[in-house]
Parts: sequence; C-alpha cells; structure tokens
Amino acid sequence: MSESAVSSPAIRTALAIRAAELDASDELGKVREQFVLDTGSGHAADAPGVYLDGNSLGALPAAVPAHVADVVAREWGELRIRSWTESGWWEAPERIGDLIAPLVGAAAGQIVVGDSTSVNVFKAVVGAVRLAGEGRDEILVDEGTFPTDGYIATSAARLTGCTVRPVPLDSLAAAVGPRTAAVLINHVDYRSGRLHDLPGLTAAVQAAGAPGVWGLCHRAGAPAGGLGAHRGVPVGLDAHGVDLAVGCTYKFLNGGPGSPAYLYVAARHQAAFDSPLPGWNSHVEPFGMRPEFVPVDGARRGRVGTPDILSMAALEAALGVWDGVPVEAVRAKSLALTDFFLECVAAYVPEGRVSVLTPLEHDARGSQVALRCDDASDVMAALIARGVVGDFRAPDVLRFGFTPLYLGFADVERAARVLAEVL
Repeated sequence: MSESAVSSPAIRTALAIRAAELDASDELGKVREQFVLDTGSGHAADAPGVYLDGNSLGALPAAVPAHVADVVAREWGELRIRSWTESGWWEAPERIGDLIAPLVGAAAGQIVVGDSTSVNVFKAVVGAVRLAGEGRDEILVDEGTFPTDGYIATSAARLTGCTVRPVPLDSLAAAVGPRTAAVLINHVDYRSGRLHDLPGLTAAVQAAGAPGVWGLCHRAGAPAGGLGAHRGVPVGLDAHGVDLAVGCTYKFLNGGPGSPAYLYVAARHQAAFDSPLPGWNSHVEPFGMRPEFVPVDGARRGRVGTPDILSMAALEAALGVWDGVPVEAVRAKSLALTDFFLECVAAYVPEGRVSVLTPLEHDARGSQVALRCDDASDVMAALIARGVVGDFRAPDVLRFGFTPLYLGFADVERAARVLAEVL
C-alpha cells in the first residue's frame, strides 16, 4: 500500500481522541449495554468487532432470550391454548404495532404486525389501487427499487388489471398523472443510502389523485427528520399524510432473523382498505366460521392468518430498548456517526481508492454509508476477517450500516482504520 494518512500516528491519535470524547458525551451511550455485542473480533484478539451490518440484521437485544424462553416454557408449555387470551397472544399484532408507531411518527391504531415484508407490500399495493378507484391503470415504481418490490408490483398489476411503469425517482413527481393508480417508493435507497423526499413525493402523488405506498425497511429504528416545516419529525407518516407504508423489523428494530413485518394504513383509509388477502384473523367475527368474509374495522384489516407468536415475542422484547429513547437523538447520532466515518475514511484511505455513493447532505442521507470500490467483494471479505462486518452489493459497493443504539464513535474510527489497512 502506498504512503497515506493512515500511516500518520498524529492523525490516528487525533481522531481516536475525538472518538473517545464523542463517546463520553453520547446521551445514547448507555443503551449499548442492552445489546449482546462482541467482546472480541473472533478473528483478532486485540480488539472487539465492529458490527456495521445492522441495516441487514440488527444485533440481539439482551432481554430477548429470557422473554422468548418464558413464552416457550410458561405461556406455551404451561398455559397452552389459554395464552391466546391470558398472555395476550391474540392482540399481539396490534399491540406491537402500537410500539412501532412512535418510531415512524404514527398515532396508535394504524399499524398491524405480521407476515413478511413482501406479503405486506402486496397487500398495500393492491389496496392502494383499489383505493384509487376506476379509470386508473398504472402502478409507478422507482426504477432502482429493491428487486422484490418490482416483482410484487408486477404481480399486483396482474391482479388489478394495471401495468407497471418503472421511472427514475428524480422524475417520479412529474410522472404521476390521471392514469396513476398507485406509487411504490422506498424511503431509503438500499444500495446508496440516499434518503428520498417523503413529504414532497407524497404531496405530488396525492395531488395527482393517487395513493402512495412507502417502504420503510431502512428507516424505522433509524428515523430521519422531515424537510421544511416538518424538519425534526421522525419519519412522520401522520404529519406528512402518508397513505400506506410497509417495513421490516429485523434491521434497525432488531427483531431477529425473519421477524414479522408491519403494515401502516392511515386512519382515514381504514374503512375503505380492501386487502387482497382476507383471512380469518381479519374477519369481523373470526371465530364465527362464516362462509362469507366481512372485514373487521381498523388496522386489523391487514391481518391474514394466525400470528407467529414466537417471532412476535422476540420482536416485542426487542422493542423494549426504545423505552425512554428520544427518536430525535437517534437521528442526530446517526448523522454524527456517518459524518465521523466519512471524515475518518477521507483521512485514512488512500486517495482515489474508494468513492462515496451516499449523499453528503444530511437531508438526503439515511443511516448508511455506501462506498464504491473496484474489488469490493474481496475487500469486504477481508474486513469481515478482521472483525469489521459490513456487506457487499454487486458489482462494486461496500455498505456500512450505522445503528445509533449500539454503535459508538470509537467503533467508527476503528472501522475506517481497518478499511484503510485492508485497502
């Protein structure tokens, strides 16, 4: 490796001192103790690992194992069928939804938890088309969207007699019109970490008379402030008048691998929301076993079949780490962490070795930094071998997720330093 700033002890010392000072003044620093984190890298004995893949799978909250064990041993093992009522199993999808609601700027009674993200995207897109009414036959999607969303939108289009039109996100506001039946947009681009303009795009879509569906997989748990008059509002589903939204819970919400997703249906749409997957759990009389379907009122219209209670239990316990945590502080720390990482990368990494894909502007940045690197796959493998865990996206992107609840500034400095050494 050529001579670079990483070889300067003075720069390393200055940034390490800055990191320690930032960690000492971090109001969220104590929350880290509520997670199960590495005490060593697993590959090198000299330092703990740095986990920068919480945007793919969040770390384990320490309270989860005991709670799940109690659900298994006592609620299932002893109470058995009685737990549907005595342990609150039946109400879990709405109860847990209400725990998520403040993290996305929603009032209670608008979020239901259950099924996978893909299933909920299908419900939301078909439901949006049905809300739009007659004479609209086009579903717009961001041409760079996560591939599964495109697959689901295409299937929803077949069911509803629509066509799918991919458009560049920068042109989406101009693309909506009288034929638009629904628009599917992700709040954060999964490759670059770019934060999209939820207030502005929501207003543009609704001005054209169509409902929008927002994907929040990379937002809930790493809340972004709004723009303009809504600056500082966490995601702000209610404040921005969002129609429908979907998100997963295994990333920044730390619900565990495969934990159930959630569906937001704005209160004003709930009476007309027509799910394409009606099930006994969304029936007004679920134990009536009637042949005809009559939907229940409220967010429960998004339910389908029997809830996955063990996964729900893990998620509910995981959400306990948010007790007393101001979401505004989480956003502020997210920006501080990503700013500091970019500063360390600029100081340590040989010039021209990587380029930054993530926007530098705070209003356009999620809780992720993406770097382009020619040999990104090999570089990420080497980082992981050194205990710095991020992930790779083909063909040439290094992704690093910054989870403010358990990541510190010393972690960030070490990750940038190891990246420079690997490069």
